[in-house]
Amino acid sequence: MFNEIDDKLRHECGVFGIFAREKNDIDVARTAFYGLYALQHRGQESAGIAVSDGKRIKLTKGMGLVTEVIRSENISSLNGHIAIGHVRYSTTGESSAVNAQPLLFHYLNGMVALAHNGNLVNAEGLRKRLATYGSVFQTTTDTEVVANLLARYSQDKMEDALAKCMIDMKGAYSLLIMTEDRLVGVRDPLGIRPLCLGAINNSYVLASESAALDTVGADFIRDVEPGEIIVIDEEGLHSIRAVNLPVRAHCIFEYIYFARPDSTLDGINVYKARRELGKQLARENKIDADLVISVPDSGTASALGYADESGLPFEEGLMKNRYVGRTFIQPTQQMRELGVRLKLNAIEEVVKDKRLIMIDDSIVRGTTSKKIIQMLREAGAKEIHMLIASSPTRFPCYYGIDTSRREELIANKMDIEAIRQFIGADSLYYISMEGMFSALKRDDKFFCAACFSGNYPVQPQERGR
Repeated sequence: MFNEIDDKLRHECGVFGIFAREKNDIDVARTAFYGLYALQHRGQESAGIAVSDGKRIKLTKGMGLVTEVIRSENISSLNGHIAIGHVRYSTTGESSAVNAQPLLFHYLNGMVALAHNGNLVNAEGLRKRLATYGSVFQTTTDTEVVANLLARYSQDKMEDALAKCMIDMKGAYSLLIMTEDRLVGVRDPLGIRPLCLGAINNSYVLASESAALDTVGADFIRDVEPGEIIVIDEEGLHSIRAVNLPVRAHCIFEYIYFARPDSTLDGINVYKARRELGKQLARENKIDADLVISVPDSGTASALGYADESGLPFEEGLMKNRYVGRTFIQPTQQMRELGVRLKLNAIEEVVKDKRLIMIDDSIVRGTTSKKIIQMLREAGAKEIHMLIASSPTRFPCYYGIDTSRREELIANKMDIEAIRQFIGADSLYYISMEGMFSALKRDDKFFCAACFSGNYPVQPQERGR
């Protein structure tokens, strides 16, 4: 499932949580709202916030953007000192209100709210196993599988139950769990999905990205370690390293496209990483051209890096309409054809009679790249050389990114020359795999790059989609 307008890969979710140790010091519901607003890029189908006052948990959630779902009257009714929030784009489970998160359920030890970013590759197997034990499922998400698994171990303390869940769960996950009196964060043993820890005065915050901490005025403390369980309660913060593997598999696409440029994930600043990818692209591909442009906003940082390294000027050759989002309705084929033009428009005065280098982060199906190149030619561009700041995306992701079926990925069906002909560029170049790791200043053992290489850190035995 792709955005018809920009043909980009989609991330599944973003999570945000806060524990106010001084109960009247922070409006946790409002803070969670702003935290989710900062993470809106990670999911635009549904949103929700759950708040605990120490005795019970209240929840509001629904389909739509954060500002559409969570209104002032909702926030006013969510009184408490602990909150978790979630924004969702469905990769596992259909897009419907019943699958919106956080999920709220009762189990042996009381009420629990759960928010999940990622995807379990063995979700279907776990679902079947739990069903044989009597579990009942009301949603089609693997998040409910986690909830039922947690309930299965409810005779144990929360952290012990979660440690057992982590043995059973295979795949990618950053989890936020809230009971009446605790906030818990969990990160998968390979660190595929991001999660970080911050503080506002005496209160703690957990979020998918550090940019959300900045938005709510929290100081960044550190990234949650892979395999770590963070428990926050009235006594403070407690850390349990439930699983300690010698390897890492941080999602490389977080740095290429998904995360906000102002976020720093596992020690790598996203904006600087994208500029370095552009510089490396210039080192690998020297092209005689007049100026560098980007496909905004996904290719802009890399285009600036390319311009720096090559000595060519950077110009805004394409203007983005920032008011066209994923919820835009395209009722007719004619409107679908207009989709790219509704979001992007060529600036004729910049591109006319110019030899252009156009930078983007990736090509998924190629349909949007083809339309943009056609648009630039109609605006008078003399040559269009397309350069991509990632390697060809040939393999699907099973860890919480909505890649299409493998046969829909253009780089799986065509070689680079065939892709060039399809999109209509004068030349087409991708950054090399070695160049990506060099630009990001980490070796291949730090990342999951399975979408490029097919080397999966957790074998996708079951997709659970």
